[in-house]
Amino acid sequence: MSIIELLYPAFILAIALVFIHTVFGLEIIKRGVIFTDLAIGQIASMGMAISIAFFEGSYQTLMTLGFAILAAAVITWATKNIVKIEAFIGLLYALGISSIMLVLARSSEGTELFAKLSAADILFTSTDTLVESLSIYAVVALVMFFVYPRAKGLVKELIFFIMLAITVTSSVQSAGVLVVFALLIAPSYAGLSQSKFKAFTFATIFGSIAVLTALIASYNFDLPTGYTIIFITVLFSLIFVVCSSMKRKAS
Repeated sequence: MSIIELLYPAFILAIALVFIHTVFGLEIIKRGVIFTDLAIGQIASMGMAISIAFFEGSYQTLMTLGFAILAAAVITWATKNIVKIEAFIGLLYALGISSIMLVLARSSEGTELFAKLSAADILFTSTDTLVESLSIYAVVALVMFFVYPRAKGLVKELIFFIMLAITVTSSVQSAGVLVVFALLIAPSYAGLSQSKFKAFTFATIFGSIAVLTALIASYNFDLPTGYTIIFITVLFSLIFVVCSSMKRKAS
């Protein structure tokens, strides 16, 4: 069995993760609220942690989504009413991560569970997980491409953050908080730093190449998949941005 046949669900999921997170990543960078996704992801993970620690994993999706939507609602309100919004979002992230550690302290496998919540292993993704994730991302993409652009004011903000919360809920469970953050920011950052192609198209292609490279490297060298994705995606992005900046200065 070839590596493609063995790992094709992970390859497809990885490309889908890049695609859907680029939809939000470009907007997040333009708004200058870089840690929004990280805060929502961390609060969503708190729902997962509570499910694992107190309910033996029951109601995990429901609790994760509930906490994610709560975080999205708070951030939506804060963007209109709080000064220094980035500091506020940073504090939400700190609250989320500390809460998770306190909740998981009740479990003998707390450290291992925390590592999984941060960066999970998607290398051997099941077909069922793939289909579930693709279904969620398809609905989110339809809303973001056809409903979101037509909305205005507070309704538009709510659509953005609720769709982000739904996406993060799915992605955190399959990939982990830090992987979600890397895929939201790194490809979009690279896409916005060049001008030959549309940022979305470039970011999606760039991110897909990076994440597939990471999966192959993880498989061949027996490396932790989540952190390999983070490392390679961020490294590729930084190298590209630096090279692009140097090229612009030289011209």
